[in-house]
Amino acid sequence: MVVELVSVGTELLLGNIVNTNARYLSEKCAMLGLNVYYQTTVGDNEERLSEVIRTALNRSDIVVLNGGLGPTEDDLTKETCAKVMGLPLVKDAHTEERLKEYYRGRKKEELPDSNWKQALIPEGAVVFDNENGTAPGLVVEKDGKTAILLPGPPGELYPMVEKQLCPYLQNKNSDVILSQMIKICGYGESKVEEMILDLIDKQTNPTLATYAKLKEVHLRVTARAASEEEAKKLLKPVVKEIKKRFGDAVYTTDENETLQDAVVKLLKKHELTVTTAESCTGGLLAGTLVSVPGVSDVFKEGFVTYSNKAKRRHLDVSKSTLRKYGAVSAQTAKEMAKGGVFATDADVCVAITGLAGPDGATPEKPVGLVYIACYMNDKVQVEEFHFKGNRQKIREQSVVQALDLLRRSILAFS
Repeated sequence: MVVELVSVGTELLLGNIVNTNARYLSEKCAMLGLNVYYQTTVGDNEERLSEVIRTALNRSDIVVLNGGLGPTEDDLTKETCAKVMGLPLVKDAHTEERLKEYYRGRKKEELPDSNWKQALIPEGAVVFDNENGTAPGLVVEKDGKTAILLPGPPGELYPMVEKQLCPYLQNKNSDVILSQMIKICGYGESKVEEMILDLIDKQTNPTLATYAKLKEVHLRVTARAASEEEAKKLLKPVVKEIKKRFGDAVYTTDENETLQDAVVKLLKKHELTVTTAESCTGGLLAGTLVSVPGVSDVFKEGFVTYSNKAKRRHLDVSKSTLRKYGAVSAQTAKEMAKGGVFATDADVCVAITGLAGPDGATPEKPVGLVYIACYMNDKVQVEEFHFKGNRQKIREQSVVQALDLLRRSILAFS
């Protein structure tokens, strides 16, 4: 089935809001084996919205609209869609009662008059209850075409898609769609694509899709079959081949597991404790690790040694090293990592020092130059990076690479 996504809202066209919903919905459609051929963004204008909906219904089987379901006058999606599809709006008693309950729960006796229009639905529509807001989702079917109307706020949209829309679409599809995520760190998207180009070129079923993340690439392998067992058989050899090609660069095949999750899991598995020593990242690495539940079992301490004085006092970086090589150097990174281990009696320490900019650069040491070191088992490994982007991007990239270096060091040790 061919799906078209329509995002509604003048604020999207003005750039006031980043359209993350389109990306999310596209990924969900891909997981369900639905082909997304078109994406459109349109403002809160009835004439233009009507034209977009009419065009979408003519060329696609399913049109998914998000946004424009609120109680205000410029929320026109439902009314415009009903008009284009030639369906009257009728009062839905179930939605009306849910609106009353929603406001009673907020200790408001009376529902604002403007909200009552959210209880009107196109005749015959299937209603998706909104557990996080007042605008229900709607499925409208007519003449073999389907329009699906979803609320715009991600906090309302995502739960509705996961709990109600996905099962609805799966029931409409007789085939079983099964996906396997493979997360890779240490390779850029173009390199990953190059390494699996032969698999991409001959793909039919399963299919491969790449997603570029911050210093990571995620690969989704999707199979369509008559049963879950058959789909798993189709996935298995492809996933096995990809893991073989990338080796330890694959850090997980669990869609919900992050790089920091994988690192903490490894630390626990090998009963290792870790300390962090940071300069340019200012505690971002420690904060990322601490975001993982249960990290207290393995995390010793985090040092933020921004100044040379702090590096000397807390991590025992020698004055001669700082004078000769500077704070941003492989030598300083090594001493920071070693100092962190000895200061806290941890099994391993990861250290980061670099130039996040925008000031402080020299021809020899440009903005984005970062050294990351990992001290473990009386050995220290240091890597040099030249990151691009603004200050925050450089710091974030540094954290990802530090986590990956820690991960690879543990794997090498084990």
